[in-house]
Amino acid sequence: MQPKSRLTGGLPEKVLGSIPGAKPSDKIDAWWGLVAGVVGLSLLLILFVPDPFRRIVEFVSDGIGVTVVVTVISFVLVMLVGLLGGLGRISRSRLLRGFTTLYVEIIRGIPLLVQLLFWYYALPQVIQSFGAAIGSEALTNYRAEPIVMAILGLTIGYGAYMTEVVRAGIQSVPKGQAEAARSLGLTYFQSMRYVVLPQAFRTILPAIGNEFVTLLKDSSLVSVVAVPDLTRRGREFMSMTFIPLETWAMIALLYLIMTLFAARIVNWLERKTKIER
Repeated sequence: MQPKSRLTGGLPEKVLGSIPGAKPSDKIDAWWGLVAGVVGLSLLLILFVPDPFRRIVEFVSDGIGVTVVVTVISFVLVMLVGLLGGLGRISRSRLLRGFTTLYVEIIRGIPLLVQLLFWYYALPQVIQSFGAAIGSEALTNYRAEPIVMAILGLTIGYGAYMTEVVRAGIQSVPKGQAEAARSLGLTYFQSMRYVVLPQAFRTILPAIGNEFVTLLKDSSLVSVVAVPDLTRRGREFMSMTFIPLETWAMIALLYLIMTLFAARIVNWLERKTKIER
């Protein structure tokens, strides 16, 4: 006899699993309704109040692309920095462990906005001074690229937080897992790659998703270093039209659509990688 469930109307789990969308894990996330509601509200404003909402969207559309590109590239680099930093934080080498700990403590203690301003305004001056000292014309005439400096600032800033997330995920895996892998002949790096890290990332996936959503919102800070992102384009539109209420209401809706969509994707990934206990 196959086990039956009261939640599934008495159907055996094997039969239920063969019905697309019947398993609880296959159900549509109800919070997609909020995404649809925000998108619907934005479309209503654009279609029925084209002046100024349609003009706002048309004006800032290129800024949306810049925001997405900066966020995605930065997040990929943040994941790399976080992985290396997390491994460094649990390293047996005191030098490596001390260096990564120093990086985390310093970066977490400086506001992200200050870091972005440093990379864009102060770092070029350091490079120019160094170029003048060694007689390099290329370095002396160095000029910062806004988007590159923005990505660098976001990567280093968020890399410190991701380092701690990865460290916590690795330490949440029982030590017996790594010991068993080593007893089977796997090297340290192989045990990390095939045994420890897959389990760790499944555990910290919600935290990683939260970091991505927060990074998407904090990408608005790059507008202060001449990056033509969504926030900066909105500020430019407001300065030309002097209609702050409608401008920032639409900008907020656009950010909300992106963050809600990203949160739903993360939630979907969580359900797909969840192991029933």
